[in-house]
Amino acid sequence: MSSIAKPLTEAEDDLLYPESDGEPLAETDWHIWALILLREGLDDFFVDQSDVYVGSDLFFYYVKGDPRASTAPDAMVVKGVAKHFRRTFKTWIEKAMPRVVFEICSRKTWKRDLGERRLLYERLRVLEYFVFDPETRYVKPPLRGFRLRGEKYQALATAADGSLTSKELGLRLGAEGHMVRLIDVRTGKPILTRQERAERAEQRAQALEAELARLRSEQGKRRGKK
Repeated sequence: MSSIAKPLTEAEDDLLYPESDGEPLAETDWHIWALILLREGLDDFFVDQSDVYVGSDLFFYYVKGDPRASTAPDAMVVKGVAKHFRRTFKTWIEKAMPRVVFEICSRKTWKRDLGERRLLYERLRVLEYFVFDPETRYVKPPLRGFRLRGEKYQALATAADGSLTSKELGLRLGAEGHMVRLIDVRTGKPILTRQERAERAEQRAQALEAELARLRSEQGKRRGKK
């Protein structure tokens, strides 16, 4: 007599598909800083699109019933799903696959990022895959990209300035120091980091204050002449 499997409770599901493996988030300051800036830049670019989810260092399970079939990309962009916090990302629940994946490589990971991880994302049909070396020591050039053509990845050609274009994101990507600079393809304008935006706001506030001081000074001089 056949039996119907009982659905897992939330607690049982969390045990089967854990949200952490106990490993640290990042290996070096270069790695974590590049990851933070990339995640914030992607979040800010897609802030008004409610069906685009940006995740980072989140367990991504791609085979139901097999928790070993998982990876944790440094950053991934998924279209067609709700933008909300998640403990893990399960493809059979989300009914979606990441369109774009980023790995920030290091001395320990760069060979795997360009080897088995690239092959995994190719097999999973992630449409675009990017690898960035924030130390500019292990990958030449430090930013490399691949786009799925049929069943295989093909390396993206770099522009004269070394940037790569992501059709899926609508962004040009460039290695700028220890970060990936994001540039809006439609406008040609860079996506400023949050620190850059804060600094520009401070500069505008200072300029406005200086202009107001100048106007007050001129008004005072005109009153003195009357």
